[in-house]
Amino acid sequence: MYSPSYKSNSQASLLWVVLSLSALAVTGCATTDKDPVGATRASKGKADLADPYEGFNRSMYGFNMGLDKHFLKPISSGYKTVTPGFMQTGVSNFFTNLKGINVVLNDVLQGKFEQGASDTGRFLTNSTVGLLGLFDVASDLGLQSNVEDFGQTLAVWGVDQGPYLVLPVLGPTTVRDGAAIVVDKAANPGTYVPGTGIVEGINDRANAEGALNFIDEAALDPYVFTRESFLQYRKNLINDGKSSSTDYDFDIDAEVDVGEISAAKPKEAATAPKPKTDTVKKLPGRVENTLDVKKGNASGNVGAFDSMSKSFDNAALEFEKASDKMDRIGKKRQYKHH
Repeated sequence: MYSPSYKSNSQASLLWVVLSLSALAVTGCATTDKDPVGATRASKGKADLADPYEGFNRSMYGFNMGLDKHFLKPISSGYKTVTPGFMQTGVSNFFTNLKGINVVLNDVLQGKFEQGASDTGRFLTNSTVGLLGLFDVASDLGLQSNVEDFGQTLAVWGVDQGPYLVLPVLGPTTVRDGAAIVVDKAANPGTYVPGTGIVEGINDRANAEGALNFIDEAALDPYVFTRESFLQYRKNLINDGKSSSTDYDFDIDAEVDVGEISAAKPKEAATAPKPKTDTVKKLPGRVENTLDVKKGNASGNVGAFDSMSKSFDNAALEFEKASDKMDRIGKKRQYKHH
């Protein structure tokens, strides 16, 4: 299975997922259309097929964003404030390790027996030497982390993804992946421990803070951005990372009408001389990447990837700090024993 990796030994899985969505989405934007109006109409037609319940989905998306703003975000911010970085890393590692059971199960169901053996070794190593998964020892031993779930298994078995859906609290999914959640939850031991799901949700929301801010700033329509990113990300997982940007059927800006983009520009823009260098144009609180992409420029993508790079660097720095703290704690304990 395709397994993204980065320079920290520990992982904040949801943060990587959302950043991956953003990366795939921005990459998918980097094309030049000779006929932007025709391309937009074609993209809208494809989007309608994938998202026939857009009215309902947008309502649920708005509900989830409101819930996040007034409830989930304040709680996760408090969690990050009172919880040391190394403990947050340990909690993330713990829940990622629990999902290892799902990964092994779906490895077998998909006939990936060699990968299943590797994932079994990873789960057992982190569950024992890694103290119930608090420490990602397996990565140091060369056992990479893979992402497998029952939704991917159904796709391998030939089940169509069905319409795109946005569910309350759970967020973006499809009919196929939404039904598969039931099996994934049943196979996860944490489901049967009261309160575990709440802690996992708070931790996931805290890890996703930077990525969610990136999506809000990078997209003219965050709903469309999230939808296309999710569908592309799932397709990438199902194809074990072998898909290229040309395999994706959707345009991130499909629902942004060309006329609306033109209207958003100052009237003087039509007669103003073209600047010699391309820059990222900013609106209040947003990066106008989409306008640059429509011209075939890469400047918007550069700005987006710079934001992602900074997020990765910050995450790596936090993990390094957590590792240093754990080393100091270990040395203090050894000193006390001696």
